[in-house]
Amino acid sequence: MIEIPSHVQGLVFDCDGTIADTMPLHYKAWLEVLGPDAAKFPEALFYELAGMPTLDIIHLLNERHGCHLDPEKTRKQKSETFLRMLPEVRPIEPVVQLIREHAGKMPMAVATSGTRSSCCKTLDALGLLDVFQAIVTADDVERGKPAPDLFLTAAKRLGVEPSACLAFEDADLGIQAARAAGMEVIDIRPLVASGKASSD
Repeated sequence: MIEIPSHVQGLVFDCDGTIADTMPLHYKAWLEVLGPDAAKFPEALFYELAGMPTLDIIHLLNERHGCHLDPEKTRKQKSETFLRMLPEVRPIEPVVQLIREHAGKMPMAVATSGTRSSCCKTLDALGLLDVFQAIVTADDVERGKPAPDLFLTAAKRLGVEPSACLAFEDADLGIQAARAAGMEVIDIRPLVASGKASSD
């Protein structure tokens, strides 16, 4: 059971890996798109970069790992491949239960490094597209996580001070971003692993 502190007036959720168990699908899509370069993107590196915008990952693979990927073409291919796999997506049950419990009772937003198309289709696949008052994506800000822009924009669109928002994340870069925005953060990874969560 996730306890919401009494001072909290708004909830802000990452999408991939927090609301939806999409991370395995994202990695599967990366491997398919990378083809011969797939070996240069091991699963450990993929999870280390969780929360980083797709374009930034492509630039990193080119600059540090010797790939020669066309950034826009690769991003488009990766997005299309992931969307094709979306029917396989499953919810992160404890988080989705919390969202359903607070729907209509407390302002809620999504702050994701993914694209608007990908995020909306993911939420729609889980039946959650209409429960959020704001959806902020990589298309809406100049800087992705670990910069605080996504979370600050989400709070602004909710009309709630960042310090009165509680963020939910599953990645180190996302936790850094939420903290930089001045939000209290719940790392959902222990929740998924053990059925418990604690705020920090």
